[in-house]
Amino acid sequence: MATTDPLVRTAAGRLRVAVPSVAERVASELRLQLAEGALLPGARLTESTIAEDLGVSRNTVREAFAELASERLVVRHPNRGVFVASLEAGDVHDVYTVRRAIEVSALRAGGSPEDVAAVRAAVEEGKLAAAAGDEDAIGTANQHFHGAIVALARSPRLNTIMAQVLAEMRLFFHKATVDAQFYQHYVRDNEEICEALEAGELDRAADLLLAYLDRSEDKMADVHGESGTA
Repeated sequence: MATTDPLVRTAAGRLRVAVPSVAERVASELRLQLAEGALLPGARLTESTIAEDLGVSRNTVREAFAELASERLVVRHPNRGVFVASLEAGDVHDVYTVRRAIEVSALRAGGSPEDVAAVRAAVEEGKLAAAAGDEDAIGTANQHFHGAIVALARSPRLNTIMAQVLAEMRLFFHKATVDAQFYQHYVRDNEEICEALEAGELDRAADLLLAYLDRSEDKMADVHGESGTA
């Protein structure tokens, strides 16, 4: 028999919100694979394969696809299947607008020593990858760096937004990485931003990041044929 106690009903409601569904966890895993560069734009995603790999039902995978489609990370073509999205040039400015709003503000507020250490770890990861000449690994380290910056805010909601943004960014970057040295340009910038953060020079760190994002947007606009966008 259902309870009529409003306090019990409210607590149960909070529990349902706090615990993600299996489909949401599958969507998170696929979003992470996109952000890490494991899934390329235009790649076909097969329900049965993903269901087997992750140990879930095909219906669960279908629900995850619907969530990712609402985020424009995948597209469903009737009678053909589900594919990783190839983002439009017009998406570049919008994504960078979001990045400025959440990354710069998170950095300007600083963070705990543990959270700052996570930013440093991502910088060192990128430097090691650069020394090894592993461009894909540099790209993944760069994703970790920006994720760690947003994590400074200790906001699960911002982390969720950033997870989507990182997935979109990796889709943009796939086209840009025809330049074999594309990610190398960011290693030094990440180091400089991190040093300012570690020194407590938060406004300087934020200004460096803002300039960095401006340059990155200009590069992406050129690559995707969006030059001249405000």
